[in-house]
Amino acid sequence: MRFVADLHIHSHYSMATSRDCNPENLQQWAIYKGITLIGTGDFTHPGWREELQTKLEPAEEGLYRLQPDFRRPDEEHPPGSLPVRFVVTGEISSIYKKDGRVHKVHHLLI
Repeated sequence: MRFVADLHIHSHYSMATSRDCNPENLQQWAIYKGITLIGTGDFTHPGWREELQTKLEPAEEGLYRLQPDFRRPDEEHPPGSLPVRFVVTGEISSIYKKDGRVHKVHHLLI
C-alpha cells in the first residue's frame, strides 16, 4: 500500500498550535489535501494519548482510523482515494551549540 504522509504533526496540547489540532480536524484536512497517512505526534502527552485512545480504533497492522462516531457527517473521500489512517508518532528535538551556532535536529519516532 502506498501512502501520501504527513508525519510531522503536533496536537492541540503543544505550544503555539491551534486548539483545532484534533483527530477529527486532522482527518478532514488530510482528505482535502490528499494525505492518507497522518502521524499522531505528541504520543507522550497523557491528555493527547487519552484522546487518541478514545477517538481512534485499530485498522490495519500498526495503523488506526477515526472511529465512526467522530467522523464528520459531511465527510467525503474523493472517488478512488484511500481512507485516512493514523500512525502513532512523536518527536525528539535535539538542540546543541557547536562553533558558536545553535543547531536543532528533529528525530521522528514511529
